Amino acid sequence: MNTTTTWRPALVEPAGAGTDASPRGLLEYLAGTDVAGLLTREKAVVFRGFGVAVDTSYETVADALLTGRLAYVHGNSPRTKVGRNVYTSTEYPSEYEISMHNEMSYARSWPTRLLFHCDVAPATGGATPVVDGQLWLESLDAEVRDAFAGGVRYTQNLHDGIGFGKSWQATFETQDRDEVEAFLAGAGAEWQWRGDGSLWISQLRTGTLEHPVTGTTVWFNQADQWHPAGLGEDAAALAAVVPEDELPQNVTFADGSPIPDAYIRHIQETGMRLAVDVDWQQGDLLLVDNIAAAHGRRAYTGDRRILVAMS
Repeated sequence: MNTTTTWRPALVEPAGAGTDASPRGLLEYLAGTDVAGLLTREKAVVFRGFGVAVDTSYETVADALLTGRLAYVHGNSPRTKVGRNVYTSTEYPSEYEISMHNEMSYARSWPTRLLFHCDVAPATGGATPVVDGQLWLESLDAEVRDAFAGGVRYTQNLHDGIGFGKSWQATFETQDRDEVEAFLAGAGAEWQWRGDGSLWISQLRTGTLEHPVTGTTVWFNQADQWHPAGLGEDAAALAAVVPEDELPQNVTFADGSPIPDAYIRHIQETGMRLAVDVDWQQGDLLLVDNIAAAHGRRAYTGDRRILVAMS
């Protein structure tokens, strides 16, 4: 596998694909293409110039690229559901970057494919950076890689409707406690309902992962997005006044020992430094192998509406 910084997502355009610059042309191309093989080989693929639009052709194209769209159940980032298991990308203030991550790598199961679609391109900035997960892992200091070999433990405190972070109802897309408990039991998580109606969850997860097809080992966790040191000044200020076991989300090493702030900063900085930006054009689609490649978001100005579906 190529682990040099020259890696970038493959670009498929009508001329190179030998088809019409239309959604029908893209569908014809996909019908004659081994999409799974293409994605495994390239790790991420941009489809550009086919005029895919949300209100007309998106559903048909998405069905051709994703086999069975997943609901964003147990997702920890703020999103809005806008269609059949289609969501807005993370609704985080435009002036901030979102660090590199594999979607839901903190969970027992995760999507293997992500499909991003540019409904509204930003005025400036707003690229979706992607990074080769093997390169990210191999570029980290050996001390950090070794420290994460035993995995990590994620904890959540999900409120009952009022509080910091997401509620348990929004997180699991249900009002039924039994459904939540069944999900968590299947995920091998520990949990406890608190007297105020909130839900505490603890999960032991991996730090790295072997790709099921290529056998490549990649960096695969979201410790830097659950740790106060990786979430900016507001999160650090909250962590300074709220007891650790009451934070909306937190992460430690598997044995419960704290992860040093310096490790978190090194992980984030390395991922962002190695990332390749996908600068959005109206109608673009970005298909990502969620194990082989991580993604994030650059700061932007103006309107930006990127939709995401998972399978």
